[in-house]
Formats: sequence, C-alpha cells, structure tokens
Amino acid sequence: MSNLYLLHKPFQVLSQFSDREGRQTLAQYIDVKNIYPAGRLDYDSEGLLLLSDDGELIHRISHPRHKQPKTYWAQVEGQIDDAALKALRKGITLKDGPTQPAKARRIEPPITALRQSPIDPKRHPSTSWLALTISEGRNRQVRRMTAHVGFPTLRLIRAAVGPWTLEGLAPGEWRKETLHTPRPANTSSPQRGRPATKRRKPS
Repeated sequence: MSNLYLLHKPFQVLSQFSDREGRQTLAQYIDVKNIYPAGRLDYDSEGLLLLSDDGELIHRISHPRHKQPKTYWAQVEGQIDDAALKALRKGITLKDGPTQPAKARRIEPPITALRQSPIDPKRHPSTSWLALTISEGRNRQVRRMTAHVGFPTLRLIRAAVGPWTLEGLAPGEWRKETLHTPRPANTSSPQRGRPATKRRKPS
C-alpha cells in the first residue's frame, strides 16, 4: 500500500517545501514529512497537486510515458469560439513542436473560491471558461496553447490528474488516500484503498 496526498494548491504558492526568496511554499499548507510532489504546478496556477512518500508511485503519476490525463479549468480573455476549440482538439504547433489532440469544451464558471488577486473586470471586461484535458506535461503548456489560438489564460486551475479530482477541497486543504499499488509489470493507475480522510491545512 502507498499513501497519496491530494492538495488544493493556492495561487502563488511554489510546488516545493522551501524557498530562499521567502515565497509561500507547500510547507505552509501540509505538514507531512518525507513527501514529494508528483509533478508540479506553476506558481501562478492553482488546483490539484499530488504528493507521496512512494517514489515508484510518484514516477507512475508524473512520468510522461504513463500519460496520466490532466484536466484544467482555464479562464481566458474574450469569448472562446468554436474555431479555437477545434484547433485545440486537433492539436496545434508550439515552438517546441506539435501538441497532441486535447479535449476542449466551453464550461460555465466553476464554483471555486475567489483568488487572492482577482481578475480585474475593468482590465478584462470579457472572459470565458473552458475545460482542457491533456496528457502531456510541457512547461506552461495550457497557457501557451490558449494564447496560440488567440485567447490568453488569465486564471488556471488544475481540476483533475488521472482519477483524482479537486472535489471537496478548498484552497489550502488536503486529504490522504491509501492506495493498493500494482505489481511492477502493471503500469495502470493504482487502485484506491480505504475512503479518503479529509484534512485541513494547519492553523
């Protein structure tokens, strides 16, 4: 069995436990020793970050070879149109090469906590939301994809990684799951064990 920790990383928090520049880190939100992130989430992005003390589990979740789908909610500048969604679904070419086809659709604004630095409606009077699912892990990929089709991302929330979601977690909150990991020859997603126990951030 392995332990997996699901954290709702707030805006402007580093995906690491220390920082020489004094920025907020994971240490302000989760007080479990000897755990490490499975992948990363940008400083200015929010949402689901998975952590574990099991190196093999971290590898299976984060390595591109296993292609864990990741779903993001993106608030973009302007009203995203069908042509842009079609391009994202087909795959576009960025500076570091073509992207794989993504799942992309318009969504209503998700029910989520206000960000510490809200989007200024005077600077951005027209915005819309889309859900984008990718199985790659390039640097700032979602932001580059939406900008490429003409709709820059203003706010980005990772809603899911593989079978794990943000459901029930407010920013800064986390919960623990115990997983039954597969044998080494089996690279499928680990099976969940007992129901998750929700934890709140330290006060």
